Amino acid sequence: MQADFRRPVLAIDTSTSYLSLALQTDGQIVSFHEDVGTKQSDLILPQIRVLFEQAGIAAADLGVIVYAQGPGAFTGLRIGTGVAQGLATPFDTPLIGIPCLDAAAYLLPGQSCVLAATDARMGEVFYAWFDTGAHRRLGDYQVGKAAEIVEPEGRAFTGGIGNAFALTDAPPFAGTPKMPAASDYLKLALSGRYPASDAAHAELLYVRNKVALTAKEQAERKAQA
Repeated sequence: MQADFRRPVLAIDTSTSYLSLALQTDGQIVSFHEDVGTKQSDLILPQIRVLFEQAGIAAADLGVIVYAQGPGAFTGLRIGTGVAQGLATPFDTPLIGIPCLDAAAYLLPGQSCVLAATDARMGEVFYAWFDTGAHRRLGDYQVGKAAEIVEPEGRAFTGGIGNAFALTDAPPFAGTPKMPAASDYLKLALSGRYPASDAAHAELLYVRNKVALTAKEQAERKAQA
């Protein structure tokens, strides 16, 4: 399926507690980016409607919808993807999923060994290594203890990015906790390096099957802390 970037493009990121939206049309970008906590499902459609009104367009005018694919907050990702599919289905609008760690990594462009790491909760982080200069991922998307992250063989660390670097148990590398916004997902989609699909085949990127600790595991973790 082919994306039409000559038409308006909407990007949606609900992978964290932020509701982040960006709409590009006629070379201009209007956006919304705010920490809304658990109110994403209440606010996402009204805020998209506001962006459409500001740009003078409707959902039928979109040439593609970009969405945060994960890994990230399980409920948030499902909200964003569901809305993207709902807007796309009536008009056969293509969807482009952008992995969240890619969006973080490319906040540090042109570097040979970037660690993108984000908070996965439960004492773990999502992470992956990237060569953002050569536009390559240097290994799999992973989840695990921050302290156990090691550099890819034959590479020298050049930068770290993502909210995992704000954690008490941060990765053992220097990094900034900055996170991408929907406009950054939009920029990556415009690069043409990520494939489009129809709404029925839009997928989320899950790195971890388990999304919550049991009550016993929570108690054990508190005792260890």
